[in-house]
Amino acid sequence: MVAGFLGTVIGLERAVALGRLWAYAAPVATGLGAVALAAGAAGGAWLMTLGSAVMVLVFVEILRTQTALFTTVMALGACSWLAGQILWTAGWPIHRVVYWWIGFLVLTIAGERLELTRLLRLGVKSRAAFVSAIVVFLIGIALTPLAPDAGVRLAGAAMVGLAIWLGVFDVARRTVLTSGLTRFIAVALLSGYVWLGVAGLLALRFGGVAAGPEYDAILHALFVGFVFSMIFGHAPIIFPAVLGLRVAYRSAFYLPLGVLHASLVLRVIGDCAPWLQGRRWGGLGNAVAIILFFATMAFGILASRARAEPVRAERIDTGAPFSSLETP
Repeated sequence: MVAGFLGTVIGLERAVALGRLWAYAAPVATGLGAVALAAGAAGGAWLMTLGSAVMVLVFVEILRTQTALFTTVMALGACSWLAGQILWTAGWPIHRVVYWWIGFLVLTIAGERLELTRLLRLGVKSRAAFVSAIVVFLIGIALTPLAPDAGVRLAGAAMVGLAIWLGVFDVARRTVLTSGLTRFIAVALLSGYVWLGVAGLLALRFGGVAAGPEYDAILHALFVGFVFSMIFGHAPIIFPAVLGLRVAYRSAFYLPLGVLHASLVLRVIGDCAPWLQGRRWGGLGNAVAIILFFATMAFGILASRARAEPVRAERIDTGAPFSSLETP
């Protein structure tokens, strides 16, 4: 999921933004690697590692043209991904590798959200708090190969700090007071920050566990709660920007988001109780939420195309150029 799906999506987004043909080698390599891995063919992990290495080069180019705190943080995320891939291909166990992959996603998202806070003109103290949380997080994941328990707890403390910082300073705290798609995105982001904090608290509580329900709770609070909330919130923006597919907002977008959170609460309670049935039903609910998400996105795309048809008809009838018509 991290390298094959999210790495491909993020790599495609970065390639589009950079506008260089060679940058598309990253999503192509990770996408092919995911297919090879799923098919049981050899070389899947190496292709994903190649894609992560190209992503690092993409950020080298980005830093060369735009050196800023947010681009530096996202570049560190790419480096964390590459480090995790190298350890994975070297045969390290997943529980020792996974926090490097977590670093890739947390740093990428934190950097992207930091970029938008430029509109708020953050003070020196707030920026220093952000940097401190990032530094502690990096130290934590760097310690996980040598001292897993201490490293995971330190990274968990940093995740709690980042969750609080994002909840206070992210523009979503203001846009949640609006309406429509803007409000939906804000709700998805803010709820995701809650799960980032929950994952951090679970990491502080359980430390460097290698398996079992506690391990399941930490990973799913982070990957499902935090990361998928970000995906649900950003998808209506990413689809038009990267794929050229417009998505018409519908209030039904809240359905998969609500199912995701409710089922994840059930799953985490089932992990911590422990309560096997709660964990199973929660896991099933997580899958249902993701299916509902893709269904609502597909409906939004179809609804957007249906809206566009009358506009095209008007353009034909009036002879007006398409660029002169306001997008519905």
